[in-house]
Amino acid sequence: MTFLLKLSRILSFALFFSFIGYSQNSTEKATPIFKDGEAQIVEAFSDSEKWIRHDLWVETEFDTDDDGEPDRMHVAVTRPEQTETEDLKLPVIYVSSPYFAGVAADAPGTMWDVNIELGGTAKERFHPEVTRRGQRPIISNSHIGKWVPRGYIVVHSSSPGTGLSDGAPTIGGKNESLAPKAVIDWLCGRAKGYTEREGNDQVEAYWSTGKIGMTGTSYNGTLPLAAATTGVDGLEAIIPIAPNTSYYHYYRSNGLVRSPGGYLGEDIDVLYDFVHSGKEENRAYNNKTVRDTEMKNGMDRETGDYNEFWSERDYLNQMDKMKAALLMSHGFNDWNVMPEHSYRIYKAAKEKGLPTQIYYHQLGHGGPPPISMMNRWFTKYLHGIDNGVEKEENKAYIVREQDDTQQPTAYKDYPNPEASNVTLNLTAGGVMSGGLTLNSSSEKSETLSDDATISGSDLAKVAYSKNRLLYATSKLKDDLHISGVPKVSIRLSSNHESANLSVWLVSLPWQEGGKITDNIITRGWADPKNYKSLTKEENLEPGKFYTVNFDLQPDDQIIKAGQQIGFMIFSSDKEFTLHPKAGTKLTVQLDETTLTLPVVGGKDAFIEAIH
Repeated sequence: MTFLLKLSRILSFALFFSFIGYSQNSTEKATPIFKDGEAQIVEAFSDSEKWIRHDLWVETEFDTDDDGEPDRMHVAVTRPEQTETEDLKLPVIYVSSPYFAGVAADAPGTMWDVNIELGGTAKERFHPEVTRRGQRPIISNSHIGKWVPRGYIVVHSSSPGTGLSDGAPTIGGKNESLAPKAVIDWLCGRAKGYTEREGNDQVEAYWSTGKIGMTGTSYNGTLPLAAATTGVDGLEAIIPIAPNTSYYHYYRSNGLVRSPGGYLGEDIDVLYDFVHSGKEENRAYNNKTVRDTEMKNGMDRETGDYNEFWSERDYLNQMDKMKAALLMSHGFNDWNVMPEHSYRIYKAAKEKGLPTQIYYHQLGHGGPPPISMMNRWFTKYLHGIDNGVEKEENKAYIVREQDDTQQPTAYKDYPNPEASNVTLNLTAGGVMSGGLTLNSSSEKSETLSDDATISGSDLAKVAYSKNRLLYATSKLKDDLHISGVPKVSIRLSSNHESANLSVWLVSLPWQEGGKITDNIITRGWADPKNYKSLTKEENLEPGKFYTVNFDLQPDDQIIKAGQQIGFMIFSSDKEFTLHPKAGTKLTVQLDETTLTLPVVGGKDAFIEAIH
C-alpha cells in the first residue's frame, strides 16, 4: 500500500469519526449550567437572533374600565429557541411596569402649588396627557441580556391602564396587585392568555416550569411586592429595588404633606397622570372614576392624615398571604423613595419567617444588588439548586462609604445586632451651635423662626441663624458607626395653629462638593398637629407645649473621626414641605427634647468616640 493510499484512508476515518462526534454533539440538548451555586451563561442560549419573542394578553379577574369585560394585560415573552425546538421548560423572570409605553411630559403647572398656607387648598393643577409609544411584540428589552443567556425566560407586562393593557392605573390600588397575579397564574396554567387584545384564540405558556421570580426598580420594584402580597402560587422569589411600599410614606410623613425628593409638589394624582398611557377612549372614564373621585376624596392634602385611602395603598398591611423569598435592595441616600420603604417590609418578612436578605448602598435612588447575589437568589428559588443561600449566616450586605457598590460588607443583620440606642440631650446655644451630649439638658427654651425660602443645606452651613436650632456633639476622636433608625422626641410650642417640623441629622463641618455621604446623615419630617394620632390631627394652641415623637430615616453610616454629629431642628423644608409664609415661631424646650441614635457598640462606643 502506497503512502498516499494510507494517508487517504487515515483522513477518511478521521472525517468519519469527526462527523460521528459532531452528530452526537449537535443532538445533545441545551440545558442550564450551574457553577458555585449560580446559573452560568450558556452559549446555546446566548444568540439573541434566535430568541423567540412574542406578545399576548392575559385575562384578569377585574374590570376597572367598566366595559363589561375582564381587563386584559399586555404581556411580552422573550425565550431561548430551545423552548420551542427541544421542548425545554425554563423558569421565568418577570418585570411589570406602568412606564414601558411612555409617560407624560413635564409641563408647567403639572405639580401642586406648594406656596400655600398649611391646611389650605391649592388651585387646580394642569393635567397632562400621555402620548403612548412602543410597538408590538416588544414591550421592553430590560433584563433579557442578563437572564436569558443564563437559562431563564424573561416576561414583561404593562400594568393596568398603561400601554396596550386594559383598565385604569390606580397607583397602588387592588388591580395593580391582581394584574401581575393574573400573569403568574397564566404562566402556571391557571389563567387564560389570548393572541389578541379582543380575540378568542388562546395561547398557553407550555415552556414555563411554573417557577417565577420578579424584580424591578422603583415603581417596577413595587409591583413584585404587590404581586407577592396576593400569595399567588408560583411566585417563588422577589428582588425589589428601591420599591415604594406605601404611597402614604411616599407623599406624607408623620401627618405632614411632604413631596418626594426632586419632585416638589408631586402627589398621587400627579403620578396617575404621569403614567396613564392606556386606551385614549377609556381615559375620560378613568379620570372621572379614579383621579377625580377616588383620589380627590381620599388623598387629603389639607391635613396629611392617614386614612382608609392610604391604608389600602400600604403593602405592609397586606403581607399576611406573602410567601415569596425576599431579597431587598435600597440606597441610604435615596430621598425620592426613602430607605424606610424597604426596611419596613424586610423587617415584616423576617418576622413572618420568610427567607430574607437585604442589600444597602450609600448612593441615591435605584441600584440593584450585585449580579452574583441576584443570581444565587434566583438559582435557588427558580431552578431549585441547593446553593445554601437561605442558610447564610449573614443577612445584610452594606456597601461602606468608600467602597464599590459591587463589594458590600457582610453583616449578620440590619440593623447591626451590635447596635444599641444612645439617648442624647441638648444644651443651650442652638441659634449658633448648642451641645448634643449624654449629660442632662438645660432647662432653657430656644426659638426658631420659619422661612421656607432658605434651604436646609444653607441652614446647616451657617454659624448663626434665627431660622434653625443646631446642636452638635464634640469632635469625634474615633469613627462612630450608626446602624438602625434614629428617633427624636421634641417638646415644642408654636405661635400658630399649624407648623411644619423638619429634622436633619448632619455631619459637620459641611463639605462643599463632596460625596453624597459627607453631609446629610439622615432626615425626618412631622406635623405637630398629629402629635397624638396619625389619623386625626388637632390644631395647636398657640403657646402650649406638645411632645412630638417620630423616627428619622433608617441609616447605616460610619461618621469619621474629626467630624461632629449635628442635630438640626427647623420648620419648613424648602426641598420637601409646603411653603407657608415666613414668620411662624417654634419654641423648643431643651430638657424635654432628645435624639436617640442606634450606635454600634452602644454607649461605650459613643463615649470612646467623643472623649
